[in-house]
Amino acid sequence: MKKCLFILAVLLTISISTFADNEVTFTASAPEAVAVGDQFRLSYTVTTQKVKDFRAPSIKGFEVLMGPSRSEQNSVQIINGKTTATSSITFTYILMATAEGDFTIPGATIVADGNQMITNSLKIKVLPADQGNSGNSIGNSGKERNSSTRLSGKAISNDDLFITVTANKTTVYEQEAVLLTYKIYTLVDLRMFDNVKLPDFKGFHSQEIELPNDRRWGLEHYKGRNYQTTIYRQFLLFPQQTGKLAIEPARFDASIAQAVQVDDPFEAFFNGGGNYVEVKKTIMTPQLSIDVKPLPAGKPADFSGGVGDFEITSSINATDIKTNDAVTIKVVISGTGNMKLLSNPEVKFPDDFEVYDPKVDNKFRLTNAGLSGNKVIEYLAISRNPGTYKIPAIKFSYFDIKSKSYKVLFTDEYELHVGKGVGNAGQAIADFTNKEALKILNEDIRFIKLGDVKLLHKNSFFGGSIAYWLFYIVPALAFVVFFIIYRKQIAANGNVARMRTKRANRVAVKRLKLAGKFLADSKKDEFYDEVLKALWGYISDKLNIPVSRLSKDNIEDELCDYGVNEALIKDFLDTLDNCEFARFAPGNDDQAMDKVYSAALEVISKMENTIKH
Repeated sequence: MKKCLFILAVLLTISISTFADNEVTFTASAPEAVAVGDQFRLSYTVTTQKVKDFRAPSIKGFEVLMGPSRSEQNSVQIINGKTTATSSITFTYILMATAEGDFTIPGATIVADGNQMITNSLKIKVLPADQGNSGNSIGNSGKERNSSTRLSGKAISNDDLFITVTANKTTVYEQEAVLLTYKIYTLVDLRMFDNVKLPDFKGFHSQEIELPNDRRWGLEHYKGRNYQTTIYRQFLLFPQQTGKLAIEPARFDASIAQAVQVDDPFEAFFNGGGNYVEVKKTIMTPQLSIDVKPLPAGKPADFSGGVGDFEITSSINATDIKTNDAVTIKVVISGTGNMKLLSNPEVKFPDDFEVYDPKVDNKFRLTNAGLSGNKVIEYLAISRNPGTYKIPAIKFSYFDIKSKSYKVLFTDEYELHVGKGVGNAGQAIADFTNKEALKILNEDIRFIKLGDVKLLHKNSFFGGSIAYWLFYIVPALAFVVFFIIYRKQIAANGNVARMRTKRANRVAVKRLKLAGKFLADSKKDEFYDEVLKALWGYISDKLNIPVSRLSKDNIEDELCDYGVNEALIKDFLDTLDNCEFARFAPGNDDQAMDKVYSAALEVISKMENTIKH
């Protein structure tokens, strides 16, 4: 008996501790925007049932139609053997908006589990009444409200559902970031888009901004109507050329659930049990024009290509080192702009330093203003000789968007003290990387060779002999022979267009090998960038057309002129599209990357076998 009581006490203790782990919260919720005359819910939820003294705040700007009504909720979940229990109480008010404007509802107070708590305050925007809607509703699901009665049995017009395309700037400088936004406005029950065709943004370097998966809808007053709106897609565009650049119209094939009047109950039953039918509608956005101005005159000689707002800092790992020790200078360029297109600033090391290629680490993210973050560059050099050296300040120039002028920034200069390290300072040093000639150190005088002297007959010297003349004649004859054999190759090498065509496949394979490494390391952005470079670079070299003048339309025309069949052209263009869209598609990234990689290899191989030069 005592043993049973002990086990029961332990189980009660475990269950109480499990149920008591949850932290008590007290929150308020309401729609962010409503229209004049709309009714909506204001709810206060506390995650415990041990409450007392609930006090609502003074609600100004709204008429209280009902409340507070109290409801209790309880739930128990068992996940992987762990039991969690939740309980809550919700106090609900029904309010009606009476005047347009911005209103704030202060927090409510309550005593929960013996503690005094206060909710968050709420800001609610009240819009003018919808000119086309005379009815009121409760809640924040205006999307369903507007589609249930007004459009019943009527055609869906362009005022009931449309998509706007807006740019935050229409006049910019070359390389200045432009935020392009596609926004949905709807009065109907929009279910999905069956097909979306976006422009290819010719003349721009484009990157899509990743939006949250849980799309948020909000109420917005537009031209006298209250629409449910949400941002559908956003792109950051960097213009690569000057002049008037057009953003072509986008096409959206929408699927809409429309209410209909059905008097026959059997027809309603076979229609899915409700009075709704699926309606298709094609939406086209207007064409948008961006005026791109060239950067002003007076560009610095060592201009980095940066357009935006940047800062530069530097640091050095040590200023007192020994010969053959490495010195590292770290340069950090931070700010917002076209950071991917910045060229590395030059660090002027002394001539007798052995300098290595810099290591670049990009740590930036995509924002509405451009690429923001840091570009970290590490320069490595090794000193071969002792002495005192100066590394001058690093210069960085860019075009500042705010002041519309060029700015030149400098880092600190460094003085290096290099002491004698391990090794023989008197040895001959042949340095073929640091611009020094061969030096013989500590050997001012070379001694005369000592030993037995051997005398030769005057006619026995090498000069003037048969071997002497053959030494000149044989190489000359060999040169003539090789010139005749390879003169065609020399002529072919002089033809730049032909050489580009011949090495197109080799360059593409090299890029795809690098993409394969990024695929193995699951580096998504670097992988897709390299695959796109391989595809665009291959077709540019093969057709002898600069990448800047390539587009999907002229690629198709050029390949047709070369006799490539339409199926292969379609495979190549589909591979480009799949690569661009897979980069931002949700789901299994590794699987999508494998599929794109295989498709790129296959289409380049087929193209190489088809195009003959």
